[in-house]
Amino acid sequence: MTRTVLTAVNGTTLIGLLIALSTGARVRRGRHGVLIAENYRLRMPPATCFTVGSVIITKRTAEWLLAEERARLLAHESRHAGQYAVLGPLFWPAYWLACGWSIALTTSYGVRNWFERNAGLADGHYPEDLPLRPWALRRPWALRMFGREDGRTTPPGT
Repeated sequence: MTRTVLTAVNGTTLIGLLIALSTGARVRRGRHGVLIAENYRLRMPPATCFTVGSVIITKRTAEWLLAEERARLLAHESRHAGQYAVLGPLFWPAYWLACGWSIALTTSYGVRNWFERNAGLADGHYPEDLPLRPWALRRPWALRMFGREDGRTTPPGT
């Protein structure tokens, strides 16, 4: 799989494996070229799962993540692996900038984060919509940038 090769070549999968192994997580093969590092024990990040390269790191077991009822979550995390394939180590600063932008606009690091939106907000258990902060609503450029429908200042189509 191209994604797996690219994340191996750009070094992000190696970083994911180092994080997993240094924290006592057990690495297992997942589906579609991803590895699953199970039983991650650190508190940060607070999410149940996160991805580094082609390694999905979870605080739960691999069986938990691979269960059919979590297929959408696995797909969400796998899409992040695709983002790592494209950006390599540049993913980290770009992702954190996107988190900051999202928090500046809303109360969530994910809702207005391009990477999370692209990976599928609902699939990653993020709210799909939150109102813009008052400062953004008062800025015409913010309304143009995010659209009235997107900013939910009026009903769609107005």
